[in-house]
Amino acid sequence: MILFPAIDLVAGQVVRLRRGDRSQMDVYSTDPVAVARDFAARGARWVHVVDLSSAFREDAEAVEKNHRAIAGICSLGVIDVDTGGGVRDMDAVRRLVDAGAKRIAIGTALVRDPEFAADAARLFPEQVVADVAARDGEVRVDGWRDGEGIAADTLVAHLADLGYRHLVFTDISRDGMQTGIDADAYRHIAKVAGFPVVASGGIATLDDIRALTALGPDVIEGAITGRALYEGSFTLEDALAAAVRRA
Repeated sequence: MILFPAIDLVAGQVVRLRRGDRSQMDVYSTDPVAVARDFAARGARWVHVVDLSSAFREDAEAVEKNHRAIAGICSLGVIDVDTGGGVRDMDAVRRLVDAGAKRIAIGTALVRDPEFAADAARLFPEQVVADVAARDGEVRVDGWRDGEGIAADTLVAHLADLGYRHLVFTDISRDGMQTGIDADAYRHIAKVAGFPVVASGGIATLDDIRALTALGPDVIEGAITGRALYEGSFTLEDALAAAVRRA
């Protein structure tokens, strides 16, 4: 299982939110490139970087600081970058491809601009991934602030038709809360999608990572961990070890 340590960015700072709430933000670093370099030095092969300023439609200066940070992390050449947040048009996709991102998550556009979402999957099949976040079974978009009245199952079932074969699925109610994961929910989502998912939201202990790993590669492709890592619930080294499936 791929373990993705997370770097969430607001105006170039490394932050974590609680349940995606911009008003509940903790700042952990002002040097995201150094954080990514440290992740790589400790054994991580991937990093999950989210441009929250773009997702929240913040000012151009904040967005540009985040882009510089993402480009800087990509330029390290020692860790693969999975990134997203506010990717709403092809120019945004191409900018991230040019920066060197290996995976680019598309979320809101899956609902509000499915034609673009499908075109992105067709033009960049190796880079784009679906990013679906839900609360109480309903898809949330635009930085998780808006509900669209669409069931998560309905959207996830349509992803393959749009050309997607990778999915990050976030349980918003658990994100940033360290409340533990819901293994059955991820098992269900993978079945609906028809391909394995990257689990996001709620990881609190190494046992959560082990539980996801135990679901197997047909259900779980990877897992994203953020607050638990930053607050010392476990080390990155131990998390990477827990992500290795035992025979």
